[in-house]
Amino acid sequence: MSEMFLQKFRDVIPNLIGEPWQEEDGLTPDELAADLSLEIPVVLREFYLALGNSELMEAHHYFWDPDELEIEDGYLLFLEDEEELYTWGFRADQIDVPDPLIWRRSNAKGNWVCEEGTFSEFVFDYFDWVLNDDGDD
Repeated sequence: MSEMFLQKFRDVIPNLIGEPWQEEDGLTPDELAADLSLEIPVVLREFYLALGNSELMEAHHYFWDPDELEIEDGYLLFLEDEEELYTWGFRADQIDVPDPLIWRRSNAKGNWVCEEGTFSEFVFDYFDWVLNDDGDD
């Protein structure tokens, strides 16, 4: 299968941090396979291959390690904010979509809201926000 997102995720490091991407920043296919206990979308797989060992996994919010991924409430959970107020996930019935829409759950209320963007769109916007925040919120 050809890679759809891998190079774009690798480019996050040089484009936003100014350092070259290194193989150690990502997980190897064998490491990822050993850590996964469920199916994940192509985009999430390539995200881990590109950035799964990088400091960006905990740049502001916390991307879950592959062995921590779980399905809850019909969603595959992959990210939580530092205060644990919100959790992000994919609808479990959309795991076969290469780049599915992202949903956010309010952990206090338990309700899910669509972010109106795909995982790749969300991640690139998220890293741009975290790494280029100039205080003009």
